[in-house]
Amino acid sequence: MASRQLIGMVHALPLPGSPSHRPPVGAIVERAVEDAILLEAAGFDAVLVENFGDAPFFADRVPPVTVASMARVVTAVRAAVDVPVGVNVLRNDAIAGLSIAAACDARFIRVNVLSSMMYTDQGPIVGQAARLSRLRAALDPEVEVLADLFVKHATPPPGLRIEDTATDLRDRAMADGIILSGRGTGLPADQDMISQVRRAVPDTRLLVGSGVDAESVASVLRFVDGVIVGTAIKEQGDVLRPVDPARAQAFVQAARCSEGQAS
Repeated sequence: MASRQLIGMVHALPLPGSPSHRPPVGAIVERAVEDAILLEAAGFDAVLVENFGDAPFFADRVPPVTVASMARVVTAVRAAVDVPVGVNVLRNDAIAGLSIAAACDARFIRVNVLSSMMYTDQGPIVGQAARLSRLRAALDPEVEVLADLFVKHATPPPGLRIEDTATDLRDRAMADGIILSGRGTGLPADQDMISQVRRAVPDTRLLVGSGVDAESVASVLRFVDGVIVGTAIKEQGDVLRPVDPARAQAFVQAARCSEGQAS
């Protein structure tokens, strides 16, 4: 995966088993595929499929129906686009995400809490890097792990330093990249936090995972290797709506212009 990478979000509609699910499943798959195709056409380097519609989320292990449904969605998206496809199983089922990725030929997963622990609206979530690293070695060592640092919608325990957590993610949890986000969905990451992490792990791939839009992407990409964007490229800037082709194209154009200026 290249530096300064643009990853577009495919937010799956509520899947079977979730309280907001409405049949048919085919409509969920169709929407995800349409969003992925629009993102690829706009120039995004990769897409990340996430079960965003399944709130409220399980803290870690999701039911089998969620794994099966996500596998169906990821398989369809993978067949529809040529760019790399990633998987994130909310809230923190990294084992399911990796299993889906390995079975569906996805290239990477996002893990909200890979190591240490965070206080979340699902309660305390503890990372399972040991299990994940061993499963990855067994299933597909080529699947990359992008790990959130102080993930959004969560609070770190007292005394946990961001620099120490960053180095632990890289050296002890074996993350291939680190993601920084704002406090919640669509909120920007703190610039001081970005600078702290960049100093702590200067050679580790660093991405911003929320709050970036066409107006801010140029400044953000001065300090990080890529961004993950969802809200800003949706119709009317609403995370629950489909991808807006015009917004998606404007975002990519702004990001690519910034790369040209930097070079």
